[in-house]
Amino acid sequence: MVKSNYQKIKLLKLIEMLRQESDPDHPLRTMVICKKLTTMGISCDRRTLSKDIGLLRDFGYEIGSKMIGHEKGYYVEERGFSVPELKIMIDAIQAATFVTKEKTEDLVNRIAAMGGTRKLDIIKSNIVCFNTRKHSNEEIYDNVEVLEEALQAKKKASFYYFDKDEQGNRIYRKDKKRYKAEPMALIFHEDNYYLMCFSSKYDGITNYRVDRMEGVLVENEPVSSKAIMDDSDIARFTEQAFKMYGGPVTDVTIEFDDSLMGAVQDKFGEHVHIVRTSPDKCVASVQLQVSPTFWGWIFQFGKKVKILSPEALAEEYKSKISEMRE
Repeated sequence: MVKSNYQKIKLLKLIEMLRQESDPDHPLRTMVICKKLTTMGISCDRRTLSKDIGLLRDFGYEIGSKMIGHEKGYYVEERGFSVPELKIMIDAIQAATFVTKEKTEDLVNRIAAMGGTRKLDIIKSNIVCFNTRKHSNEEIYDNVEVLEEALQAKKKASFYYFDKDEQGNRIYRKDKKRYKAEPMALIFHEDNYYLMCFSSKYDGITNYRVDRMEGVLVENEPVSSKAIMDDSDIARFTEQAFKMYGGPVTDVTIEFDDSLMGAVQDKFGEHVHIVRTSPDKCVASVQLQVSPTFWGWIFQFGKKVKILSPEALAEEYKSKISEMRE
């Protein structure tokens, strides 16, 4: 690029430099900025820099300044995200099992870079790769993109669906015949991504793991009216304590030891209705889907929790205990 063209992008390079290399604690001195721009083939001196900064401020850029000895330094007042916010996003990507190892590394680097070069080392030095259960389906991004397209257009989607054998090979369901589904929402739950669909076959809701899909397509066929829900309805469904498994929604009363207060609130929400019945016992009334996930949750606590009602569920609870004893 010739020198004149470099001069045309002076303001762009200037704001890019300030965003990447400065903050209120580390302003860039005037002579440092001028030298960096000159190295790029862009002429700059103290007088023209001051005018350029003023022009950027007029266009809404929050650029601060402070004296460093006898020289003025400039910095970007606010960034899009703070270090704690970037760290939370990075940890969420790390925890997401459906994001492959390669995609995780790429996303982590791109998110960390949003903090600028001054904070990049701080952010990356505190990154801990704690999820070793990453899936290997590199189609996950494409799957999400196509399914989002189907959701926006209110169209059906089709795909191959597979499990994995002990060697990690794909075993396709239905002899590798395409599934055709009526998408309702994409849901992130317990480190995995799911497609919530309406099933006309069962006249209810079913769910599919997005990382177990292959060859996702948008079908030229509209979904039924039952697959179209308000955001509030979808949110209410996903807020139920045990998602991603079929089962009727039931009002359940459980008794639990006081030591499980945190576990119950984590599972059912901090606003779940709880009544203390003794110094060390409490009773909670919850709505949930009775499913394998529910039984797995309740049995992990042994005798510290038991079902009080409904009576049929309490009897089923006792029956399952007998089965496990056998």
